[in-house]
Amino acid sequence: MRQKGRVGRVLRCTAWAAAYVLGLAALLPAGAWAWWQPEPEARGTEANALWARHQWVGEPHSDAEYRALGRLLQENRITDVFFHAGPFEADGTVPESKYRYARRLIAAVHKYAPGVRAQAYLGQIRVVDGKGIIDLDDPAVRERVLKTDAAFLDLGFDGIHYDFEPIYPDDHAFLALMDRTRQLTRSRGRLLSVALEQPTLLDAVQPLYKALIPRAGTIHYPPRPTEKFLRAVADRADQVAIMTYDVSLPTRSLAGWHFARHTRTTLELIGDRTTVFMGVPTYRPLVHWAEDLPVALRGIRRGIDDLKRPPKRPYGVGVYADWTTDPAEWARYRTAWLPRTTESLGG
Repeated sequence: MRQKGRVGRVLRCTAWAAAYVLGLAALLPAGAWAWWQPEPEARGTEANALWARHQWVGEPHSDAEYRALGRLLQENRITDVFFHAGPFEADGTVPESKYRYARRLIAAVHKYAPGVRAQAYLGQIRVVDGKGIIDLDDPAVRERVLKTDAAFLDLGFDGIHYDFEPIYPDDHAFLALMDRTRQLTRSRGRLLSVALEQPTLLDAVQPLYKALIPRAGTIHYPPRPTEKFLRAVADRADQVAIMTYDVSLPTRSLAGWHFARHTRTTLELIGDRTTVFMGVPTYRPLVHWAEDLPVALRGIRRGIDDLKRPPKRPYGVGVYADWTTDPAEWARYRTAWLPRTTESLGG
């Protein structure tokens, strides 16, 4: 009987513990829901970016198409467009055949959207532990990347936008490439911008990921920048675009909290050092659950509300991407994000 009594007490304790844990788990979405309800006070900005499809540099377009592009950029107060112009080959080059219409595009942007900066969006899958395409650890490859960058600047691009993935916070070769690229772009009076994954929630978790999930094959631990690495990148770049999208959270309030949290922490960390664009999605794959453009924009505005003071440098959103954004999405963007005044916040 005593044994049965002990078993019963253990079962009751286990049941109470399980109920307690489940109760705590239920409080998180409930708290997020309550936090999500008030309308954000902050409005958006006029320093905003757009990732654009490769066809703009790789295929011919009519004057009417270029004029329509210019209207879209001005109407939505886009200051920077990252026109996909790569990707890099493994040796750091990009065949000229891939961007044969780039010069025509740049002239059209400057004509129909004066003041908007057209940047060459270049990147590739980074070699990590022998897997990938481009090996940035090879100095010769980095030199060819720089020559390729110079060729795009010669065409008239206003900047170079890097998107190498994955980039881990111990990637010294990437920082070395950024140092050299910054020398190049500044010598030409142009910009260097970079796309990075969303930062870590806790820097202390990164070593645990590294220990438990090997960087091998197709499985990698998350390539999240630590605070130290993000500051190092910001000190080398004129603009940093955070790829805040691709968050699989089940409710709009939790997804909104994700965007708010990353907006506040990123702007507090590097907003005085560089221009920041918080990436927002205009696609809606089913696997991304509650994530969509209105949730992202509302979350970012909530993050701005939480700032103790505005950053010293301009900031805004980066829309991903032009090929997934229809007129209805652009209308939602203008309503939910753009400031109601016409005063420009710079770029």
